[in-house]
Amino acid sequence: MSKEHTMATTLPQSTELLSLPHPQLVVQGEQALMWYLAASPSPQALSAVQFACTLLQQHCADDLVELVPAATSVLIVFDLLKTDHVTLAERIQQWWPLQLSHGQSLGQLVELPCYYAAEVAPDLARLASLHQLSIAEFIQCHSSTRYQVNAIGFAPGFAYLGDVPTTIATPRLATPRARVPKGSVGIAGVQTAVYPATSPGGWNIIGNCPIPLFDLSKQPVMPLSVGDTVQFVVIDRAEFLRLGGDITGWQL
Repeated sequence: MSKEHTMATTLPQSTELLSLPHPQLVVQGEQALMWYLAASPSPQALSAVQFACTLLQQHCADDLVELVPAATSVLIVFDLLKTDHVTLAERIQQWWPLQLSHGQSLGQLVELPCYYAAEVAPDLARLASLHQLSIAEFIQCHSSTRYQVNAIGFAPGFAYLGDVPTTIATPRLATPRARVPKGSVGIAGVQTAVYPATSPGGWNIIGNCPIPLFDLSKQPVMPLSVGDTVQFVVIDRAEFLRLGGDITGWQL
């Protein structure tokens, strides 16, 4: 019996992860491990994910192909020519601390400018009315909240931010749009996000951010990482255009 098979049969199934007392490593395909660090999302879970990624880069960089952090876990993709599931898991267990230090950073605060206006936000007035708020009150609620980057996925640079206040949380659209312009700021349930590129989408669009969230010509290519905190800053039309915003997106 191979090491990989032995490890796979002794690790917990996904349904057992809800009550894990400590981090667990689970085989995830031929050359990957899923490292579960918490049972549910929280600031502490994000701190653990960020800290784990840092330590993996420090201790195992030569063996890694990619790290994919999420709200409570890290997908570790490794080079099969350099290591295997068991060897990598044993190395991690040698240096992973049982508890994070209380002072562990949750990441940086990133301020994203947002133009909240009907010409770039087709759902803004509807959502304000739905929640019995004025448009100004709705904007104030969304922009005064600080959001955690819980995960990055769907598209390169698409950061899932939570939690949206219950006073403005809104289910996603019943029928997704075929085209949502780049920079659109949306709400779906208790999450908010910025569309990094023009794409189909079903989120309620309440504004637009003129700052690119994915740019291969820059380092880093994304200004946001899991564990960061985001706050939207209200800008007017002139500032939106000065920063490169496009008011023609919904007219195309």
